[in-house]
Amino acid sequence: MNEKAPAPGLLVFVGVCTLDTIARVAAFPEPESRSVAEDFAIAGGGPAATAAVAAARAGAATAFIGTVGDDPEGERILAGLRSEGIDTTAVTREEGRSSGASLILVSPRGARAIVTRPVPELAIDPSTALPLLAQASWVHADHLGWPALHALSRPGHAYRTSVDGGNPITGFSPAGVDLYVPTLSQLAKGTPPQDPAAIASLLKKEFQRGAAEVVATDGANGSWAVSREGRIQHIPAVGHHMYSTLGAGDVFHGALLAGISAGLGLFDSVQYASETAALSCAGLDGRSRIPHRPPTAEERPR
Repeated sequence: MNEKAPAPGLLVFVGVCTLDTIARVAAFPEPESRSVAEDFAIAGGGPAATAAVAAARAGAATAFIGTVGDDPEGERILAGLRSEGIDTTAVTREEGRSSGASLILVSPRGARAIVTRPVPELAIDPSTALPLLAQASWVHADHLGWPALHALSRPGHAYRTSVDGGNPITGFSPAGVDLYVPTLSQLAKGTPPQDPAAIASLLKKEFQRGAAEVVATDGANGSWAVSREGRIQHIPAVGHHMYSTLGAGDVFHGALLAGISAGLGLFDSVQYASETAALSCAGLDGRSRIPHRPPTAEERPR
């Protein structure tokens, strides 16, 4: 198990970046119909990229490693990240490929219909990525970022690792991962249990498989966390007006890592991440309402 001492420093995020077009509609359209959107937005998306934005707005020094196409969408994706102060020097561009993009319809009740264009294969250039990783205190990867990072990693790296387990990762093992953050439904491989003892058993299993710390998210039911010492705590969800939950999980990941990097304990960091993710739900897209809100020692689970 990785026992490196935590230290503030560069947070590097590895994985998916997209350009999303989001429309809020009263009802999903029927074939051959025309609908008027109640709200409309075009914004950057992607699990690792949105997590990087959340961390940057929390005040962390942040870098992103990913791949875009050689198209106007790729330019907009990069411009959006750079506008947040995120280092994009290790983002590669794939000639002849289109960048990842999605068309997302959101209903007032929170249901979604998503049409997506696949992202280019994640191609990491060691000449630009390794210097960033050498500076990193933490590296966070989503479901596409983890295999690429795992293939690139060199023995003796100094950074800690965080993994977004919200989507399946082929061949993944939490052994040696410093912070593993799946959804509770992903851990349960189906409908999440409601019994606290059953939930604790799921978390302990990942802990015993080698993850140093585990946080399992369960939407409006809050999050469960098991600390490095094996202590388990439930952190309730934060109540705010939810206009759209798009990207809230990704925001949670970035804010969680920013809190830990800033020196908060695990449970305090989960509370901070829950609050930040809830505030982001005031916007239609996953980024526009992420608060500029650094973590403080006053963050406490409630």
